[in-house]
Amino acid sequence: MKIINIVGARPNFMKMAPVIEAMNQHPADIQHKLVHTGQHYDEKMSQAFFNDLGMPKPDIDLEIGSGSHAEQTARIMVAFEKVCLQEKPDLVMVVGDVNSTLACTITAKKLGIKVAHVEAGLRSRDMAMPEEINRLCTDVLCDVLFTTDRGAGENLLAEGVDSSKIVFAGNVMIDTLLKHKLMAAELVLIDELGLRPRHYSLLTLHRPSNVDDRVVLAGILEAVLELSDHLPVIFPIHPRTRKMAQQFGLLDSLQNKPDIHLLQPLGYLQFLHLMMQARMVLTDSGGLQEETTTLGVPCITLRNNTERPITCEQGSNVIVGNKKTDILAAAENVLSGQSRQGRIPEKWDGKAAQRIVQWLLDHPAIPGM
Repeated sequence: MKIINIVGARPNFMKMAPVIEAMNQHPADIQHKLVHTGQHYDEKMSQAFFNDLGMPKPDIDLEIGSGSHAEQTARIMVAFEKVCLQEKPDLVMVVGDVNSTLACTITAKKLGIKVAHVEAGLRSRDMAMPEEINRLCTDVLCDVLFTTDRGAGENLLAEGVDSSKIVFAGNVMIDTLLKHKLMAAELVLIDELGLRPRHYSLLTLHRPSNVDDRVVLAGILEAVLELSDHLPVIFPIHPRTRKMAQQFGLLDSLQNKPDIHLLQPLGYLQFLHLMMQARMVLTDSGGLQEETTTLGVPCITLRNNTERPITCEQGSNVIVGNKKTDILAAAENVLSGQSRQGRIPEKWDGKAAQRIVQWLLDHPAIPGM
């Protein structure tokens, strides 16, 4: 079986790394190549993630770069079509919900190549999110859909997907987290920042709905400034967020507050080191909701919805939106010991990638083709 694995942006690396590792255990049955579309604009950071996760150097780098959603998707499709025509794979494996996921799916399907989607079936019901459009379109086209939880499978069935295409495999991102926990724990970044475990909060912020509107961003940052009076805040600031905060005249207030630690974006291991020892995490990221649930760290999600509701139903996550009063109320619950404890969902056990690869070995003729 000849497989092309696709990564495009940093979240993809954590999901693909364990899949590649599992494929490497079956060299007689699986020949695979890694294609990096180069969708993420910060190639230095991308390389750091490859190094942290022990991933092989990509066999093919499309070097697409940034651009509008339409430009980026189109450039990936044109470049990836040439790869497919040259390599003639039996299967293309895509992960997550970025533009690379959708672009490579469309390209492969139009060439008659089977496509498998890892992390299928997640839904936020928010069509203002580009990721939701990518998820919906990818899942409708794919030949096999590997889901992270039973709710994702129910979403696909409700959309009319044949049950034979749906495989409940578990969460590959948790495979990566569990593998690297000990390595991350040995880092000394907290000591370098002069902080103690469970005596700081960790913040990430990058979604356009939160950072591109001055009023919204100001409200979030006011909440962060107030929180830092009670608990230091570590803030690895996304380039987009830094740019907008500076443009809106909001950056100085963060830089001048001693208990707010503004950092450059971090590698995977450094960030895991901070996350696993935080008192709480405040974020608008999708993946962090799952990682904090696995670690048992309270998570305050600065969005009005989530494509990962299991993290609220079973895990340590609460959805609060982006209003200052709601953020501070949720943080106070954590500080007073009233936050959700949660539990680890089914099949988030570090073996999802093994289940995916074993399924492929057991089903060389994927249903529906």
